[in-house]
Amino acid sequence: MANEIERNGIPAVLITNLISVAAHMKVNRFISGVSIPHLLGNPDLTLAEEKKLRRGIVNQALAALST
Repeated sequence: MANEIERNGIPAVLITNLISVAAHMKVNRFISGVSIPHLLGNPDLTLAEEKKLRRGIVNQALAALST
């Protein structure tokens, strides 16, 4: 999906845990998420820790988007 979005001139970042698949599909920009059932979070963390984790992942995606 990221490749199709990029073909239409819109930069995209894929957040995934399947890094090998993203590389095989030649996705231009991708970053790793936390885990398969909780891609952007960790239910074992406190609310404040999870918010910090999510903000970090989004900041990584934004940094990748700006390259």
